[in-house]
Amino acid sequence: MKAGKLVMCVLGFVLALVATVTAADAPPLTFKFTTVNVPGAIQTFPLGVNNSGVIVGEYYDKTGVSHGYILNGKKLIKFDDPNGTSTYGNSVNRALAVVGSYTNFPNGDEEGFLYKNRKFTDIPGPTGATASYALGINDSGEIVGSWWDSFQFHGFLLKGKTYATLDPPGAVHTWATGINNKGDSVLFWVDSKGAVESSFYNGKTYRTINVPGAVGSYASGLNTAGDIIY
Repeated sequence: MKAGKLVMCVLGFVLALVATVTAADAPPLTFKFTTVNVPGAIQTFPLGVNNSGVIVGEYYDKTGVSHGYILNGKKLIKFDDPNGTSTYGNSVNRALAVVGSYTNFPNGDEEGFLYKNRKFTDIPGPTGATASYALGINDSGEIVGSWWDSFQFHGFLLKGKTYATLDPPGAVHTWATGINNKGDSVLFWVDSKGAVESSFYNGKTYRTINVPGAVGSYASGLNTAGDIIY
C-alpha cells in the first residue's frame, strides 16, 4: 500500500473512532414541549420566563387588541396598562415583577412600564425620550430597554430612578434586550452600514458577540452564567 493511501486510511480510522467515542460520551438531549395558549385568544406569544418557569408574554383578542399575561404554573393572570390601548409583557423576574410596554392609540405613543404587586409604573426613558420600551429585568429590579429621541434608538439601563444610556461605539440604533443578576447586559444594534450586530456589556466595556457567518445578530437575553441567546 502506498504511504499516502495508508495515512488516509489511518486518519479515517482515527476520525471514526473519535466520532464514536464522542457520540457515546454525549448525553442524549430530550425536550418537553408545552403549548401555551390564553383561552379565547386568537394568538399567544410567550416572550419571557424566569428561573422558576413563570412565563410572561402577550396575547391578541378577537378584535386584534394585545394584552399582557403571566402564566405561573396553571394560574393565568391577565393585565392591561390603564394608560394604553395595547399592552405587551416582555420579561419577568423572581419576584414576578414584569416589564413591558404599552401603546396608546390613535396617537401611537409607546412607553415602557413596570408591573409589580398589581401596580403599573411608567418607564418613560431618560430626559428627551419620546418613546420607550422596557425589555429586560433582573432579580434586583434593574431594567434595560430602548428609547427613541425622535431621530434614533438608544439602549438604557435603569437602576432605581437613574438612567444610563447604552450605545456601543459606532451604533446608529441600539436596543438593550437582557440583563442578568450580575448586572451584565446584552444589546443588538445597527451599524453605519445598516448591519445588525450584538454586544455584551459588563458595565464598563462593550464586547461584540456576532454569530459567525450570520448576516445579522440579534442577542435577546442572557443568564447569570453568561449564556446568551439570539
